[in-house]
Amino acid sequence: VQLQASGGGLVQAGGSLRLSCAASGRTSSISHMGWFRQAPGKKRDFVARVMWSGGSTFVADSLKGRFTISRDNAKNTVYLQMNILKPEDTAVYYCSAARSANKYDYWGQGTLVTVSS
Repeated sequence: VQLQASGGGLVQAGGSLRLSCAASGRTSSISHMGWFRQAPGKKRDFVARVMWSGGSTFVADSLKGRFTISRDNAKNTVYLQMNILKPEDTAVYYCSAARSANKYDYWGQGTLVTVSS
């Protein structure tokens, strides 16, 4: 499975961005996909995940109400809608795909989101 993330950029605080992650290859093996982020000097943190079949979602508690994850199976694409962005949301955002629970097997290259104050 190959993952291509896009949609990052520079945005002012309070603005919105939508990230996309296009999956290719053996997408039939995917159980769920997730977004993670890594701010400078910090560890990579979980953001959200969506089940490939059924579409149930989960967003990190600290981001609920601002971030939404969704998927379009016809396009093999997962989205992360980010609203009311804050400077602390600045990070490289990575999409990932898992073949089974609790283990992400594939990673995209990351897309940089910078939120200016």
